[in-house]
Amino acid sequence: MKSILVIGMGRFGRYFAERMQELGNDVMIVDRDPDVIDEIAHEFTDAHIGDCCNEAVLSSLGVNNFDICFVTIGEDFHSSLEVTAMLKELGAAHVVSKANTARQTKLLYKIGADEVVYPERELAEKLAIRYNADNIFDYIQLTPEYSIYEIPCCPKWADKTVRDLDVRNKFNVNIIAVKRDNSLSIAPGADYIFKEADHLVVIGKASDVFKLGGKVKC
Repeated sequence: MKSILVIGMGRFGRYFAERMQELGNDVMIVDRDPDVIDEIAHEFTDAHIGDCCNEAVLSSLGVNNFDICFVTIGEDFHSSLEVTAMLKELGAAHVVSKANTARQTKLLYKIGADEVVYPERELAEKLAIRYNADNIFDYIQLTPEYSIYEIPCCPKWADKTVRDLDVRNKFNVNIIAVKRDNSLSIAPGADYIFKEADHLVVIGKASDVFKLGGKVKC
């Protein structure tokens, strides 16, 4: 369990805070709009009304006691910059700030953010990869070159083993898990027998995975 501070209860901030709490973390939420906090305070054990651009307000939260501080202020980017900078000045261990543009991303890093999330771009990139190929079910980028993909099992692989197919050498991807129905087999062994309905979780370069996912015949 982590101690989390989320500043800014717009749509993104609220959904994020709710999910972090569902995952078992200790979450404090803050927003300067009393109506917003009144609406959702019952969902959280620790909710505060306050303008975090005021250093006294921010300092009163004990920001250095949180594992991670998230700045999810939506429309007022100037406030996001101020709060991010002050969090670092007050000793926050790790600050993650939300950006809406590439320019905002650069500015937030310059004034001290440890990480910057750019949800619209990240979602757009994920959707582009997913729908670029007919058979990409999900995608997580690890580096500009390598990503994790969920793809269908090639029909010709049915009833064959990992050893029979020699996937790593023939296709330049590594199978890190196989999904079958509602179960997940992590790092399937050489004797694992594929079924046509399997979903493969693989790591590799996009060009190699697209071929495996249906751009060419397996």
